[in-house]
Amino acid sequence: MTSLFRIFAFAAALFFFCNASHGLDLTGLDSIPIQEGGRKKPFLVFADEALLSLSGKSRYVKDGAKIDSTATVASLWLTPVGWEDQPLVLIGNKKFKDQLGLDPAKKLFTYRELAGNEKLRDALQDVSAIRSKNPKASLDVLQREASTVGMRLAVFEGLVSGRSVTLLPTGAAAWSPLKSDDVALAKLREGFRSNNQADFDAGLAELRVEQAREEARFQADAGKIALEVFYQRLHPFRWAWILYLAAGIGLLVVPGKGGYALGWAFGLGGFLLQAAGFAFRTIISGRAPVTNMYESVVWVAFGTILFALIFEAIYRSRYFLLGAVPVAVASLILADTQPVILDRAIHPLVPVLADNFWLTTHVLTITLSYAAFALALGVGHIILGKSLIASKASPALHNYLYRTLQIGVLLLAIGTVLGAVWANYSWGRFWDWDPKETWALIAFLTYLFLLHGRIAGKWGGFGMAVGAVLAFQCVIMAWYGVNFILGVGLHSYGFGSGGLPGAIAFVLCEVAFVTLAMIRHKQAKKIARPPLDEGVS
Repeated sequence: MTSLFRIFAFAAALFFFCNASHGLDLTGLDSIPIQEGGRKKPFLVFADEALLSLSGKSRYVKDGAKIDSTATVASLWLTPVGWEDQPLVLIGNKKFKDQLGLDPAKKLFTYRELAGNEKLRDALQDVSAIRSKNPKASLDVLQREASTVGMRLAVFEGLVSGRSVTLLPTGAAAWSPLKSDDVALAKLREGFRSNNQADFDAGLAELRVEQAREEARFQADAGKIALEVFYQRLHPFRWAWILYLAAGIGLLVVPGKGGYALGWAFGLGGFLLQAAGFAFRTIISGRAPVTNMYESVVWVAFGTILFALIFEAIYRSRYFLLGAVPVAVASLILADTQPVILDRAIHPLVPVLADNFWLTTHVLTITLSYAAFALALGVGHIILGKSLIASKASPALHNYLYRTLQIGVLLLAIGTVLGAVWANYSWGRFWDWDPKETWALIAFLTYLFLLHGRIAGKWGGFGMAVGAVLAFQCVIMAWYGVNFILGVGLHSYGFGSGGLPGAIAFVLCEVAFVTLAMIRHKQAKKIARPPLDEGVS
């Protein structure tokens, strides 16, 4: 295993050798372990997460030049003077900016102007008073934004003071920051300030010596640190959506077997990259990678392609990949470009999720059912799209949709039962009409109604496609709406905020698309209907 991790570390260094920045080379700092957020991680990951939490970006533009996260956070830590006047702290809510008297057109603000803002101070005091009375009290949108901004100011303060840069193992206790008179800190600071590589590298060497003084069981796992650096630099999920996009283009543009082969090659390549990404996250975190919205979005994209490849291997139709690719690409682009809404950081598990068996069985099964329904959504769009261009879908395509819906209903039923067993194990009851449970049941009954209607002959393939698109909005509510809109219930570990305008736009677009398809389908049926026999007079 150690040899494998060394290979990962060597590959990462070789891959990024060409991207080394001019001037001071900070790649040695990237792999320095740090304890933060309840776990040990590389400085590179710490820097990425800190800059994302501050500014919403993984790079910072200073004096017209883009600076990566390691250089930005190292500068905040080692040469903090002047950073209080740099626009670094993100405020996204326009109403909250109006409340504070800030320019609504700006997104980033300086620490100085926010720390001195009396209206922000009052808003933070109000949130603190609410939390002191009831730590579980729900906050309105502006109060949540105030709390988030307060957190960002605390992150800034922790970096410039060095309090949050906890680099020294201290037995079983939490790691501690370097003292102001620490030799390693002095060398690092002098090397960074003077742009002297030799002094900076000497500081890194001294820091590693100081870290190694603690017992090995309290130190970070060197293999996992190297693996996480490799994973962080590789961006497997980003490359996956690029390959999926290439697969879709190949299927659409290149005719015949050549296009199908390209679709398979790129689709399988993206799938294997995603599988590798999940394997890395699982090794790093020690758990199934489906504990927050970011991981579940990426997992649903993975599951959608998985089912598409399985069905393609059986039916050789190309429709499954054509239906899966847009869903997977859109999901992975969202996960890649919306770090403020979809937090990609690896966090320790909350106590209720600590049982890896139930986490793996229940959550993976539920999210795989979402993946099957997402594939049905894609195939349903193909059927409705054919109606819009007056091209009749074949019975085989209708059957593909039916099979996909069957898989989704089966998985959702199993996942719901497993969730009930886990709820009894964790909370002492099988069912509590929690919003998450309720909407999962609504989604299950909606899809069950859709399948039963098809069996009973109430609607055919076109009606089933309409239902597949509309029923997926129940999945959106159970998956996103409960956590990000309602924000109440026992599943609080999955709560978040943001993305509501995009979710509403998606639902409205889907309803409009279905409405247009139904109108066009009705018109086509009228045209195809033979005229009545008027008889002879």
